[in-house]
Amino acid sequence: MDRLDAMRIFVAVAELESFAAAARRLRLSPAAATRAVAGLEDHLGLMLLNRTTRSVRLTERGAIYLESCRRVLADLEDGERLARGEDADPRGALTVSAPILFGRLHVLPVVETLLRRHPRLDIRLILSDRFVSLVEEGVDVAVRIGEMADSTLVARKVSEVQRVLVAAPAYLAARGVPRTPADLETHDIVAFEGVDQALDWRIGGGQAQRLRPRLSVNSADAALAAVENGLGITRALSYQVLEGLAAGRLRLVLQDFAAPPVPVSLAHPAARLRSANVGAFITAAAQALRGLRLLAP
Repeated sequence: MDRLDAMRIFVAVAELESFAAAARRLRLSPAAATRAVAGLEDHLGLMLLNRTTRSVRLTERGAIYLESCRRVLADLEDGERLARGEDADPRGALTVSAPILFGRLHVLPVVETLLRRHPRLDIRLILSDRFVSLVEEGVDVAVRIGEMADSTLVARKVSEVQRVLVAAPAYLAARGVPRTPADLETHDIVAFEGVDQALDWRIGGGQAQRLRPRLSVNSADAALAAVENGLGITRALSYQVLEGLAAGRLRLVLQDFAAPPVPVSLAHPAARLRSANVGAFITAAAQALRGLRLLAP
């Protein structure tokens, strides 16, 4: 097998920590992926990966070689771009992920702009409120809301949003307006599972409150629709409630205890740093998102 192909396979196995997963990503058989890495190890005369029946982990020398492989493959991609022209037009496939509502409202317009601008570019947009692993699921660039915990990703902050509590005016008129976080214990709670995984609401930096919801849903749209219909109070991200607030269907609750804003970032694996496709999306998305008002008034 060609040395560069073997290096690509090794990088995929190291990132995914699985021969089978790497083979699926590269459309190879697991046996072919295993042979390719074994060939590299024979050529180098050292072990790159520690293998057990349950896991695949880099050795110390394997970690060093991984970074070398990434640089070689990135340089090769640069050379191909130069051969096509210094400012090669994006082409081929680009996979983007984003939260469902944010993606529909703010990322889809960016995608539409790029598709009109670059006729040889194809985009797959994955909208999901679950955590998407970029490496495991072959995502080139993702919109992430919140602090970035994955140090293996390159992230560019482009905006901010805020967690807020909202309710319908009719609900507040009937049940009263909570004045302190402790008052929430006497109110009906609508929980969106994508935001409230543990149903512990930490408000204003205070102690987390474990609240028992009357309604739990797995869609931000459904949670907000229920709240607008007077079913209770929910916690949402500020961009999700701007339209309802402007129309008077929602009111902010406990804003004196509001949490500080959290970043909206564009994240991608370091290996895709020089991709023309990723670069085009980040440039267009950063320009579009910086002009938006995403924080609650």
